[in-house]
Amino acid sequence: MRYINLPGGKTFQPGQLFFPAGSEAETQQFAHLQKGFAEQYEKVFPDKLAPRTVVILPSLTLDQDILSKIKGVVHYEERMLCLLMLLRMPLTRIIYISSMPIEDTIVDYYLHLLPGITSHHARKRLAMISCYDASVKSLTEKVLDRPRLIARIKELIPDEHSAHLTCYNITPFEKTLAVSLGIPLFGTDPDKYYEGSKSGGRKTFRESGVPFPDGYEDLHSKEDICNALYQLKQTHPELHKAVVKVNDGFSGDGNAIYTYTSDRQGWVTAEAIAATLDDHFKPVSPEVSHQLFFEKFTGMGGIVEVFLEGEIKTSPSVQCLITPAGKVEILSTHDQLLGGEDGQIFLGAVFPANPGYNQSLAAAGEKIAKVLIKKGVIGRFAIDFISILQEDGVWKHYAIEINLRKGGTTHPFLLLQFLTDGVYDALSGTYHTASGNQRFYMASDNVSSSKYIGLTPDDLIDISIYHELMYDGAAQEGVMFHLVGALSEFGKLGLVAVGSSPERAKALYDRTIEILDYECS
Repeated sequence: MRYINLPGGKTFQPGQLFFPAGSEAETQQFAHLQKGFAEQYEKVFPDKLAPRTVVILPSLTLDQDILSKIKGVVHYEERMLCLLMLLRMPLTRIIYISSMPIEDTIVDYYLHLLPGITSHHARKRLAMISCYDASVKSLTEKVLDRPRLIARIKELIPDEHSAHLTCYNITPFEKTLAVSLGIPLFGTDPDKYYEGSKSGGRKTFRESGVPFPDGYEDLHSKEDICNALYQLKQTHPELHKAVVKVNDGFSGDGNAIYTYTSDRQGWVTAEAIAATLDDHFKPVSPEVSHQLFFEKFTGMGGIVEVFLEGEIKTSPSVQCLITPAGKVEILSTHDQLLGGEDGQIFLGAVFPANPGYNQSLAAAGEKIAKVLIKKGVIGRFAIDFISILQEDGVWKHYAIEINLRKGGTTHPFLLLQFLTDGVYDALSGTYHTASGNQRFYMASDNVSSSKYIGLTPDDLIDISIYHELMYDGAAQEGVMFHLVGALSEFGKLGLVAVGSSPERAKALYDRTIEILDYECS
């Protein structure tokens, strides 16, 4: 018997069993599917010739009011096109779901990167599915609203026991869809959602023994914020700024900065903070108003913590994997490129992280991951840090948040890994291709200019070919683009510049920007 779970209590075909969303029956069926995934991960994943079906759901199932403020956010669904590289395995099928159809030029661009496989062979094993819906609703909700679309996806899965669903992030909506399709999810049960929140992260850091900023979690009101700001100033009289974060922010757009009016402890009271909060409180995103921020904070909850200062300060991250068997793998380390007035907005990353600390950074990430194993986390996730160089020349790492989802560093690393068949060694802090050569990259999700508006995907490909920017599989160097669908309307795209040295990667990145500016001037 095959199962389908549709919104509104409807069944698409007579005789199919229905699990109401959020019900105990759905939870039991999900647990059953996840048990099967552990065996699939052990037997199917390592075998490159094993038949399998991967359903890719790049839904940003996050707060839609905040996401709607991000320019071209619907095109962020294209970031998971890097997983089309899985088609290099000759018996792998992919079903890629999106809100709106993705241009053939963009799909062809990824398929041409495939090593050892013709694009024709890959195309036969790829199904691109669209909801034809550009609304702000999350992609997963759009799919759940379309029972016939769910039935089409099910028909494209030849064997449920060798299929799984991979998502950008996992919420109860993705859980419902997995049960509807009768296939497991590669990721953490959304019942564990709290562990990836800002509040849950602080508790995990505390348990792991890894340093993290002084502050307060599980706050739910303006009054809570004011009291926490007051208590921080009492504890740290020299404090200039504090960070306020909603529990489920995205790329820094759920953050705000509070600036204290005086460095003297005696001049600050809880009442004074409350009376002047709006005057000294600034959401990081210029598109998020005070009213919207506090509405989201009240609904989601959040934290208040010290804004870490340092003469030499960086923002690295560690990408981890917890297997269904409970094994921790350190996948990569990055130095994040942050922008905005207070350096809170994620713009891009450099890989690997600074060789002066990437080994100790990975060790801190592993400590945190081992605590998360006990809390039921599996799959890919990232841990963000602030690293400050101490007077003795030693870097001190402060954990600041856990992202139980794929992030801005996931797709660049997956592209590099798929194209070079390499591995990152956390003990040495280096990445080596299958042929033993080191590789580095500089990547960004936010290459943006009003001059690029009107540039089509075909134009971008033409420019790349003419100026020899395309990734060269023989040299294992060059540039790869993503978010290409956002280019013509928003003048925005992402790129990954891979080089044989950090300097070479940066030179390729800078040259690409210069060429785009020149061609669009």
